[in-house]
Amino acid sequence: MAAERGARRLLGTSSFWLYCLLLLGRRAPGAAAARSGSAPQSPGASIRTFTPFYFLVEPVDTLSVRGSSVILNCSAYSEPSPKIEWKKDGTFLNLVSDDRRQLLPDGSLFISNVVHSKHNKPDEGYYQCVATVESLGTIISRTAKLIVAGLPRFTSQPEPSSVYAGNNAILNCEVNADLVPFVRWEQNRQPLLLDDRVIKLPSGMLVISNATEGDGGLYRCVVESGGPPKYSDEAELKVLPDPEVTSDLVFLKQPSPLVRVIGQDVVLPCVASGLPTPTIKWMKNEEALDTESSERLVLLAGGSLEISDVTEDDAGTYFCIADNGNETIEAQAELTVQAQPEFLKQPTNIYAHESMDIVFECEVTGKPTPTVKWVKNGDMVIPSDYFKIVKEHNLQVLGLVKSDEGFYQCIAENDVGNAQAGAQLIILEHAPATTGPLPSAPRDVVASLVSTRFIKLTWRTPASDPHGDNLTYSVFYTKEGIARERVENTSHPGEMQVTIQNLMPATVYIFRVMAQNKHGSGESSAPLRVETQPEVQLPGPAPNLRAYAASPTSITVTWETPVSGNGEIQNYKLYYMEKGTDKEQDVDVSSHSYTINGLKKYTEYSFRVVAYNKHGPGVSTPDVAVRTLSDVPSAAPQNLSLEVRNSKSIMIHWQPPAPATQNGQITGYKIRYRKASRKSDVTETLVSGTQLSQLIEGLDRGTEYNFRVAALTINGTGPATDWLSAETFESDLDETRVPEVPSSLHVRPLVTSIVVSWTPPENQNIVVRGYAIGYGIGSPHAQTIKVDYKQRYYTIENLDPSSHYVITLKAFNNVGEGIPLYESAVTRPHTDTSEVDLFVINAPYTPVPDPTPMMPPVGVQASILSHDTIRITWADNSLPKHQKITDSRYYTVRWKTNIPANTKYKNANATTLSYLVTGLKPNTLYEFSVMVTKGRRSSTWSMTAHGTTFELVPTSPPKDVTVVSKEGKPKTIIVNWQPPSEANGKITGYIIYYSTDVNAEIHDWVIEPVVGNRLTHQIQELTLDTPYYFKIQARNSKGMGPMSEAVQFRTPKADSSDKMPNDQASGSGGKGSRLPDLGSDYKPPMSGSNSPHGSPTSPLDSNMLLVIIVSVGVITIVVVVIIAVFCTRRTTSHQKKKRAACKSVNGSHKYKGNSKDVKPPDLWIHHERLELKPIDKSPDPNPIMTDTPIPRNSQDITPVDNSMDSNIHQRRNSYRGHESEDSMSTLAGRRGMRPKMMMPFDSQPPQQSVRNTPSTDTMPASSSQTCCTDHQDPEGATSSSYLASSQEEDSGQSLPTAHVRPSHPLKSFAVPAIPPPGPPTYDPALPSTPLLSQQALNHHIHSVKTASIGTLGRSRPPMPVVVPSAPEVQETTRMLEDSESSYEPDELTKEMAHLEGLMKDLNAITTA
Repeated sequence: MAAERGARRLLGTSSFWLYCLLLLGRRAPGAAAARSGSAPQSPGASIRTFTPFYFLVEPVDTLSVRGSSVILNCSAYSEPSPKIEWKKDGTFLNLVSDDRRQLLPDGSLFISNVVHSKHNKPDEGYYQCVATVESLGTIISRTAKLIVAGLPRFTSQPEPSSVYAGNNAILNCEVNADLVPFVRWEQNRQPLLLDDRVIKLPSGMLVISNATEGDGGLYRCVVESGGPPKYSDEAELKVLPDPEVTSDLVFLKQPSPLVRVIGQDVVLPCVASGLPTPTIKWMKNEEALDTESSERLVLLAGGSLEISDVTEDDAGTYFCIADNGNETIEAQAELTVQAQPEFLKQPTNIYAHESMDIVFECEVTGKPTPTVKWVKNGDMVIPSDYFKIVKEHNLQVLGLVKSDEGFYQCIAENDVGNAQAGAQLIILEHAPATTGPLPSAPRDVVASLVSTRFIKLTWRTPASDPHGDNLTYSVFYTKEGIARERVENTSHPGEMQVTIQNLMPATVYIFRVMAQNKHGSGESSAPLRVETQPEVQLPGPAPNLRAYAASPTSITVTWETPVSGNGEIQNYKLYYMEKGTDKEQDVDVSSHSYTINGLKKYTEYSFRVVAYNKHGPGVSTPDVAVRTLSDVPSAAPQNLSLEVRNSKSIMIHWQPPAPATQNGQITGYKIRYRKASRKSDVTETLVSGTQLSQLIEGLDRGTEYNFRVAALTINGTGPATDWLSAETFESDLDETRVPEVPSSLHVRPLVTSIVVSWTPPENQNIVVRGYAIGYGIGSPHAQTIKVDYKQRYYTIENLDPSSHYVITLKAFNNVGEGIPLYESAVTRPHTDTSEVDLFVINAPYTPVPDPTPMMPPVGVQASILSHDTIRITWADNSLPKHQKITDSRYYTVRWKTNIPANTKYKNANATTLSYLVTGLKPNTLYEFSVMVTKGRRSSTWSMTAHGTTFELVPTSPPKDVTVVSKEGKPKTIIVNWQPPSEANGKITGYIIYYSTDVNAEIHDWVIEPVVGNRLTHQIQELTLDTPYYFKIQARNSKGMGPMSEAVQFRTPKADSSDKMPNDQASGSGGKGSRLPDLGSDYKPPMSGSNSPHGSPTSPLDSNMLLVIIVSVGVITIVVVVIIAVFCTRRTTSHQKKKRAACKSVNGSHKYKGNSKDVKPPDLWIHHERLELKPIDKSPDPNPIMTDTPIPRNSQDITPVDNSMDSNIHQRRNSYRGHESEDSMSTLAGRRGMRPKMMMPFDSQPPQQSVRNTPSTDTMPASSSQTCCTDHQDPEGATSSSYLASSQEEDSGQSLPTAHVRPSHPLKSFAVPAIPPPGPPTYDPALPSTPLLSQQALNHHIHSVKTASIGTLGRSRPPMPVVVPSAPEVQETTRMLEDSESSYEPDELTKEMAHLEGLMKDLNAITTA
């Protein structure tokens, strides 16, 4: 009580009043969310960093022979150095006591003498290198296979044969496959020299083509595998003379099916014999192979085909065709190309806390498709309830515990090989709580909804923080009897419910809830034991789901009855969705097939079917994808442009039609052109579908041509572009002389570089091939750089600081260099040492730039294809004229957006002159530039191109949806919301859906459209004491976004006149709700109770603010009543005259008054003589007083500044004043009602300060307007005291307060009469009236917050107080006329006595 009395004594000081207002605007700082993959920063917490730990060298497959030595290389990097061990066939090797095998210092395994026999093979097998760092973890290498060649065994040996001179011969020698590399041939016991005519096939077979007499002799093959050589049988080859007669054509060796790995070489054997001597040709998949011009395809001796560096494209069926002019024979074989596992996405390091869920991503490719397994610290991860393989290859770990920390490796393996990639998981300790109170345990944790596979939990705020607007919550849960706990966090502060998904049926789970504030996590609630429901008998998936395209706009889907129907199938629901979107549509089907029409052309859709029985929906089928048929393009190509190259050629550029209008794969483009003077003579040319430019040559000089382009699909030709004109040059540019001097040269020196920019020569009729830039210290001839003719700037790098450079610029062509232009510049001195240090650390060696750097790409264009895709195209002037890339150069495309400003560039490499940038944000401006790199030479970045992606429908619903009751109007509610976080374009409006049945179909809900970007809306004439549900949907130019979750609101009861209407919506989908039973200790929130961003206030602050509110309310009423009593008892004989004058001035309700029409009555001439001493006799022992003066005119009432105003508009609009009619709606129509003067009182403190500011000429006009309104509408006289706020709302700066018309300060309250004794009565609220439309547009509107009265120390909600209707017009007019008269002393005494009784009534109201 002492604190309250002290607070009341401070109310008279304006500084304390301003300080209290500032308290209301404070917001609690939001808690930063920790993200996986980055270390969350916590004050005072030391963050552990990821430790580099990886293999520098891994063992590879090795072939060896017995008795030889072998080294399996392995080296790992880490700080500290890791311990290296080896596994053979999954078992650790004990190398300490092993004489033959030892560990080398770098970690490699050395086997000194390979042992291998028929029954003892200790060294052959699979080896793995294992690296371990204590207290950090373990990683394992890829698996390497050591193969030991066995004893030589001949499966076929050479046999005696004969061959006609000039024909082909073969000699067989086949050994076990691992010994083939050790085979060689001897002729007459001498090593045989191989050449282009005599070759050895990979199988060991010897092929002799175009045999000669010297080829005759004894042949044998020799195997040398480390031991003594082993010889085959000898066979004699006889060379016979040409008989000059024909013989049958036969294959000596036919190709056989082969399997090779990408990058290997392959030989397809094919040898034929006959007379005449045959020739060999090869075909692949019925296409002839050109072995003469190809670098990778070589025809070997005898006709065998060798393919070097095999790729996937080489796979297929090969045909060997032998032809000798008389007959033709052919043989075929299949070549299968395999690929080792390769990572498309490797696991990344992750930071996490205990109880969290994480996913290590791993994406691999290979042929055959690799299998993936996961290893943690060297041990295999066995899938379980908490370690799951998701999306084929990803590892999901649920409910982390401390022991899960370590290194995880993704190991991919197929028949060809294996590979590994790893990442580190660090479990962070929760940051220590900062200084400050922590929340207590959440109260009343209950399972409000229990299903078979999910449970919905709700709870109340902790006792330590009953408001809980800035609290977040974590729900920890686990299976009963399992120590591993998982966590689910609320989505936003203040939310007090969570739905736990993916649970098991008929299983007991333990739940507990913990609250967090800005200081840290508080106490945990008591464990809650809940058992899920048993699974009901639902239908299984429908088998044999098939979909096929029936036309370009329709798809037919068929399926069969589920095998496990579990009862009669009542109907099916067919779901379908366009690929790339997340909006799924459905249709009810009673049969087993359905045709969906109205689809987009050549668009892929996915389909699934769910069967329904009496228990509900069953198991969904897997998705089936199908694309609608193609059609001719429905739009023309885009961005058609013409570039006149010379007097006889014009280059055409274009972009493909928009993706949505291509209706198929673009197979080509049709270019039509004609002379403008001869429109009937049209020439056509076709180009491929990947070509986006074409040079038209052979044109006439100085002639205008028209061009148009149309796109083609396999279905036909689409619409063409409009005709575009260009005129060839009258004559080509002159190149008989050198260019003239460039017209300007500018330099900008930096520390170690100078930026040079220039403009071309003024004479544009001379060819300029490029520019030569010379520079040096004191002389421009030290170095020279040449750049392209289109370039207008260049940066000279690697210069010395504080040095004087002379720079020269010359234009050149094929004739020579032109006149130079000189400039000098002094580089800046070194001033930033940190930059130098960083440069030294990151680039210890900086090579001197090549004196002839690459020219940057030119003509960079950004073509917008969709909401997330932009195609970048460019030209490279260093390429030949046809722009064909024949060397190893590549291009780097970089792009970024300037929102936010610190966005970093993203890069991608390309080997063509275009690149498709995907994954962009909708409706966002990006800038692009390109550079070219060839070997160690790179160009500078090109000129930037810009492009803004198309808009996309909003992908998130409107947020922070709240529903509040309008003060004094229980049948009217106000819906407030915030724009969607992912608007993806300019919001053009909203749609509000509301219904009394949350489960009703959406087309049965009532719809309220809201045009523009308004964030609030009124709905009238709702039914009392009825729960309503509200959803909001945003729209932009592309369509409607998703709906928000349903928000529940119950309208107040009609007879609950002593309670405030509900002021908080309860959300069924993620919004916090005030519990119906608040308890006797509940106190109304003092600040921001309806906003999740509000700050909690202590009980002392709440009492202090309540004292302020009550004080202002009481003093305002006292002053109003004093003035009202004075005015209503004064009349003059000029009443009619004044009324007539007022009517003549503003009879038409138009705002025409000025300072000369009517002078305002000055009620303040003797205000300093008034004494309020009788008020001190109030029975209240602690009267609430304030010295805040009443303003003199309407401009004294000043709204708060814009920053606070907009802040209040966004977060405190639950207490809006009357709005204009066009923003309100009704279910049952609008009804006319007798206007009543409403003075709503709430528990919110005033949102603006009141100060005295002199005014000049606003007052007369305001007074005049008010006068006339009273005169013409006696029934609604007091309606002028309310002001519609629609105009201020539209400007986004309206205050969430009741508004009054700018007029005389006393008339703001319509001069209420003295209330009669007895309990207060409550009248229904008045519908909104757009009075503001009658005001002059240039008149600044002021708004006043009505007085607020709260209850001290009570738990009952605030009570609205209604001041009775204003006096009749005659009394009002009399007040205006006699306001300048003074009172007699006896009259003043009577009035003060009367006020004393009035104050007793008011004190009774405030203490009730």
